[in-house]
Amino acid sequence: MANFPSPCSSSSSSSTASFGSSTSAKTWIVHGIVAGVAIAAAVGARAYMTRFDKFRSRALGIIPARYASSRFPGKPLVEILGKPMIQRTWERAKLAATLDHVVVATDDEKIADCCRQFGADVIMTSESCKNGTERCNEALQKLGKNYDIVVNIQGDEPLIEPEIIDGVVKALQAAPDAVFSTAVTSLKPEDAHDPNRVKCVIDNRGYAIYFSRGLIPFNKSGKVNQQFPYLLHLGIQSYDVKFLKIYPDLPPTPLQLEEDLEQLKVLENGYKMKVIKVNHEAHGVDTPEDVGKIESLMRERNFS
Repeated sequence: MANFPSPCSSSSSSSTASFGSSTSAKTWIVHGIVAGVAIAAAVGARAYMTRFDKFRSRALGIIPARYASSRFPGKPLVEILGKPMIQRTWERAKLAATLDHVVVATDDEKIADCCRQFGADVIMTSESCKNGTERCNEALQKLGKNYDIVVNIQGDEPLIEPEIIDGVVKALQAAPDAVFSTAVTSLKPEDAHDPNRVKCVIDNRGYAIYFSRGLIPFNKSGKVNQQFPYLLHLGIQSYDVKFLKIYPDLPPTPLQLEEDLEQLKVLENGYKMKVIKVNHEAHGVDTPEDVGKIESLMRERNFS
């Protein structure tokens, strides 16, 4: 049964259980990174690749967290096996090897106080931020430090694998023609028509074509094709800092507004988005009912 938001206890442990990723997950990530390198070469980005160790080298992880969610108010503070969900996400993010720093960006003092208790750095942001990307941009400006990549780590992904965070960072480093990178995994047939599970289609070079809350691609029969490899979009995404700074000034786009998906504003404005495929069984917490599913999965895997 889901545990609903409660005050964050100062006794919450910040210890992080080892939650190993499968070999296939790492293999898929490496495949996406290698493909990105090949694409970079194809577009003549040799100047970047000869100094690869310096190109987009500094990465900042930001976990946007807001209290006033229409579907699940107070979601960041809901307890997942005894710890606030935001804490579990932060602990996972801290294990990523590519991140130089991890912060929580929030507009709510209750969330901020909770995060400070378990040791997270917090940046207060405006309530006017329309989405996580705008919140990341504001947090970056207030932090006042130089980074090349910002990774938007969804606060409702308590089982996010550090290797996936590293994967999207490396994919963006390896694809100079892209300003945005993200991750997808296999879509379960039972989630095909769930609008909370965002679907994605990509081209044969690993760049995003479209995202939708509906099932894509959609066939003439109107039924789920059990043999088709549908893709589920995971919430994590990374941005080139220069692009992130101009993103809030880009006007809303028709597809973005219709689907209520911020990724579509990137594509509709003609920017490239690199996508890596990973083997990731868990999904985010979108509704109170998802809490019990995540807890059951954690118990099965002895996640303390």
